[in-house]
Amino acid sequence: MAYDRLMSIKSDEDLAGMKRVGRVVALTIAQMRAAIRIGMTTAELDEVALRSFITHGARSAPRFTYGFPGQTCISVNEEIVHGIPGRRRLLAGDVVKIDVTAELDGYIADAATTVLLPPVAPVALRLKRSAEEALREAFAVARTGRRVSAIGRAVESQARLDGFAVVRELCGHGVGRRIHEEPQVPNYENRFSLDELTEGLVVAIEPMLTSKPSRAMQAGDGWTIRTSTRDLAVHEEHTIVIRAGAPLVLTAA
Repeated sequence: MAYDRLMSIKSDEDLAGMKRVGRVVALTIAQMRAAIRIGMTTAELDEVALRSFITHGARSAPRFTYGFPGQTCISVNEEIVHGIPGRRRLLAGDVVKIDVTAELDGYIADAATTVLLPPVAPVALRLKRSAEEALREAFAVARTGRRVSAIGRAVESQARLDGFAVVRELCGHGVGRRIHEEPQVPNYENRFSLDELTEGLVVAIEPMLTSKPSRAMQAGDGWTIRTSTRDLAVHEEHTIVIRAGAPLVLTAA
């Protein structure tokens, strides 16, 4: 996917627009979490998102930008991201990643979370908690004037501390006017990157962790990306605004 432009909050209008679309993303994820159940299809779960988008006058950014065949990305178990909603029925014990990217009034926000269907395997629970903690650690270093690479260092350090691995082939990114903008935000420290976090910069930070080291590979459908080893993957993500102090989380519930 191509990266371009650079979204930065330059006006009250920009901030208000990003807050509105961030709220739509947060509400949509909350509705999907409330609706998810064993036995439903991923297409049925995706319909929940469509109803939410219609209610709020928003639309699916991946669908209108890239022609993605769904409203949201729903990835299960070893699938990391970009899973296509369809006939697949959710089973007991599934690890389900819900990734919602919405556009409203020219602004775009992106967030994701992992839902664990009972009975929950201990490794799946530990993996999800590690990704959540990695995101909190990333927020702690996401400050004006810091290097973008500090985010990746925080994420990978937490993953390693918990005995897990990050997905190195995929990364967070700038977001705001388009889905994927500069800068790229890897989940590991890129010591060669000089990119700096600037005041008002909007980025999506998204720890993607696997239970064992694995490469990311594309499935035969041309969209879904899964672990090469078929090991479990989780995904947590929020869109934030960089500030001198704690970042503003636009997609928090």
